Amino acid sequence: MNFFEHQARARRRTGWLVGLFALALICIVALVDLVALLFFGAYHNVIGPDRYLALAESGGTINPFPFQIAPNRDLLIWTSLLTAGVIGLASQWRVLSLRGGGATVARGLGGTLVTAESTDPLRRRLRNVVEEMAIASGVPVPAIYVLEGEPGINAFAAGYSPADAAVAVTQGTLETLDRAELQGVVAHEFGHILNGDMRLNIRLMGWLFGILMLTLLGRFLLEAGRVSAQRKKGGVLSLGLALMVVGYVGVFFGRLIQASVSRQREFLADASAVQFTRQPSGLAGALKKIAAVGPGSRLQTDGSEVAHMLFASGLSSRLFATHPPLVERIRAIEPRFDPAELSRIAVRMERQTPAPEAVDPTLTTSTAPAAPGLSSLSPERIMARLGRPDDNQMAAAGRLAAAIPATLERAARTPEWSMAVIAYLLMSAEPEIRESQRLILTEVLGPESERQVDLLLRDVPELVPELRMPVLEIAFPALRRRPEPDRARLKILVERLIQADGRMSVFEYALARSLDRYLRDFAHPSEAQVAGHGTLSAATREVIDLLTIFAHQGRPQRSVALAALRAGIERLGAKPEVLARIQEDWFDADWLVRDWPARLDAALVKLARLRLADKQRLLGAMTTTVLADGRVAVAEMELLRAICATLRTPMPVLDLNRPGVAPI
Repeated sequence: MNFFEHQARARRRTGWLVGLFALALICIVALVDLVALLFFGAYHNVIGPDRYLALAESGGTINPFPFQIAPNRDLLIWTSLLTAGVIGLASQWRVLSLRGGGATVARGLGGTLVTAESTDPLRRRLRNVVEEMAIASGVPVPAIYVLEGEPGINAFAAGYSPADAAVAVTQGTLETLDRAELQGVVAHEFGHILNGDMRLNIRLMGWLFGILMLTLLGRFLLEAGRVSAQRKKGGVLSLGLALMVVGYVGVFFGRLIQASVSRQREFLADASAVQFTRQPSGLAGALKKIAAVGPGSRLQTDGSEVAHMLFASGLSSRLFATHPPLVERIRAIEPRFDPAELSRIAVRMERQTPAPEAVDPTLTTSTAPAAPGLSSLSPERIMARLGRPDDNQMAAAGRLAAAIPATLERAARTPEWSMAVIAYLLMSAEPEIRESQRLILTEVLGPESERQVDLLLRDVPELVPELRMPVLEIAFPALRRRPEPDRARLKILVERLIQADGRMSVFEYALARSLDRYLRDFAHPSEAQVAGHGTLSAATREVIDLLTIFAHQGRPQRSVALAALRAGIERLGAKPEVLARIQEDWFDADWLVRDWPARLDAALVKLARLRLADKQRLLGAMTTTVLADGRVAVAEMELLRAICATLRTPMPVLDLNRPGVAPI
């Protein structure tokens, strides 16, 4: 399955999950109604406690269930509304408390952020692996956390969208796994990010908390009942106990739903990880070590709320296991696996436990093989890689990450320098324009930022064009750590620096729109929707404008541009008479030179709301247009990835240092 198929599957799972929790909610409400009838209906509204005791003493017939629905209709209505309201409000509160995204979840479990200042080789290796996978996938680099003091091997990815995602690993993962195994674990978590699982996980946490609220309310009443019992008000004690029982029943079924949903997704994430790295032994090795070592994957902190997010089961309960058995997962990767191998692995690990300082520094960088040239690419292959990057993309990402100058790389990872890095990427090579940009920089950010940009320009006078967007992606975690007013000023700065020369290049457009999308999704993660309900038939003009801009870029010969445009439109199934109307004079339009950014912005507003199936067709037409002449300019690739970011569709990186690629 590609990105769009995974997203469609995630939507279906969400609907199924909503149905299951709705059913659980109905059952819980019914149980609470029963409790309300027992405590407030049977004795107070029907026969009363005095009459009940009189009947018992006289030997009269007593109905063990002496209430009726009709006389207690108001009681049932209010009890049902109150119960549903408590669960709903508690769930919503929990979801809102997680609006900070994956970082909030990671910090809640005691995670420590991996910063640029870290000198620990294990953490540097983790950071490099995560950055390479983000570049390869076409998503911003997530925040990286380590759960210190956790000896088990585990990890998770959390957030609403890639823009606010966080990847966390335990200390045991860092110290126990080699680079290939760590890469397999991180690739598994990226599988969850790209498959659309994270938003579902956040909702699951909220719904489970809402059900748990009844238990907490019952516990409160139980504590209050201990005091009131001394005053002959033991009914409060009984009511609290009853609510606790109902709450635990709800949590029981909620955990079962949590486990069943999670088990289905783990095999998919494992398959994505194998596809990502093309090294099955890495992921299999990590799973084998979990099965072999004493701590396994269990968390010392309470991980029940996030159990469905973890790489491996963090709980000891088999009934509520959120993951398939380890042996099954290993055999899905290595069909000939013999469980007897685990004892040998355990012995070997006891003898060869590496200390953190013993890690080979060369292992902190990628050793992936070189990727093949673009001649083997086709629109179909690119579409197949959406949300499923493979070792070719990993090799390209590793090469790009290694090629970034060290000074620029360190600055991009540091919050204090990250905004200056964005300004550096936009500085013009023309002296007069650069001087105007310096004045703008000083006005918006201050003289310190101007000094930082000057230092970067001195150390890296000219950056290879294909490294510009990877630098932006690496800088994004540092930008997220800046206060919101600083991020707002950065957006103003970017627009003004671009306007300094009175025109907008393709790279400037790509950087501005990618940055805007990432920052918007980070600020409002719950609003980051992958698809809407729009159709291509209702956006014909916008589609034509988009493909025309792609065809025009990097193709000065109108006949070549015309062929590319026709290829893209034909990919959408256009009728022959539509193709016949598209002639070479199409590219004489004034807007293609002066107003293409505004025209493209207007088109993307509508195209971002396309439904999944139509968005998939649009991406196919875009890649067909780009590859129509057998060559890809850096500007074309930058524009393609920026538009995909705007459409919230991750575009895997292509190795542009290969034959068939234009340098500009």
